[in-house]
Amino acid sequence: MSSPSHKREVGRGERVMPGVWRLRLPLPWPGVPHVNAWAVARGDGIVLFDCGMHEPGSLAHLERALAQVNLRLEHVRLLVCTHAHSDHYGQAAAIMARSGCELWMHPAVEHMTANASDPDAAIERRIEVALQSGVPEAPLRTYAAEAKTRGYGIEEVVVADRDLVPGVVVETDLGPWTVHETPGHAPSHVCLHQRDRRLLISGDHLLGRVSLYYDYGYSPDPVGEFLSSLDVVERLDARLCLPGHGRTFTDVQAHIDANRELVHERLDRVQLVLSEHGPITAFDALPRVYGDATSALNAAWRMTETLSYLTHLEALGRAARVAGEQGAPERWEVAPTQP
Repeated sequence: MSSPSHKREVGRGERVMPGVWRLRLPLPWPGVPHVNAWAVARGDGIVLFDCGMHEPGSLAHLERALAQVNLRLEHVRLLVCTHAHSDHYGQAAAIMARSGCELWMHPAVEHMTANASDPDAAIERRIEVALQSGVPEAPLRTYAAEAKTRGYGIEEVVVADRDLVPGVVVETDLGPWTVHETPGHAPSHVCLHQRDRRLLISGDHLLGRVSLYYDYGYSPDPVGEFLSSLDVVERLDARLCLPGHGRTFTDVQAHIDANRELVHERLDRVQLVLSEHGPITAFDALPRVYGDATSALNAAWRMTETLSYLTHLEALGRAARVAGEQGAPERWEVAPTQP
């Protein structure tokens, strides 16, 4: 007898504090059932921070969540995206068309446009990187075939009306929100800070539970960028975080510390694997780094994470690539000691 299918969530809205509403929007991903959009009062409408993923029926979920807090799409005066991943940007085109609002987003969006404009080419590029990292070809072709049947999660690529960079201020009834670049999770990632109330809209930079992900291949050192971004957020001294997934939390410093600790644990673990088993491919390193078998659900996530750690260790002079000969995958080892 087959097990029952997972019941999908529906859009839900709730007030977090006067003038701030959490809009919880469903996602189709195992282990990540929803994403948060945040509505903040401004005059006779709202500023909407992030907007959910585009898929069949997704806009109705956003409308349902808004209706539960007595809001409508037509109340959106400005759409601000913390970064250009599909679950935070995917419905931007539809919201702009319905409300007439502007979109503000960081300009480093190649990681989105390169994939959304030609999804097939993006899939082939991921396969190329995976093969170079030692992933067997057969499961990769299965992955590619399945990926091409799924939508990319973005209705239409729309260009931001304003670059969301430091110096830009988002005005709301709660006061101004300042922009702080926090790359690592994605090159386009920013956090928004309301200084007087010590509020932080953190996107996917800080979440209620530590969940590390790096958009590998679009910047020189995503892990180094993420660690520097933790320093940026730490200096803001926020006391309430409005994250991209999960509930709000107040122990912001503890979450910063936990992220740092896990990153350094993973880096140390990767280096230990290199010292004990190198030269080794990134794929063969996965079970040794994470301590369990690689599955279809976690392989892509873990591969990008591990490649990001290896790249960071290389930047620190602690790891070195060993080029594969005659089409063999590249391997990694502890960097030779400098004379």
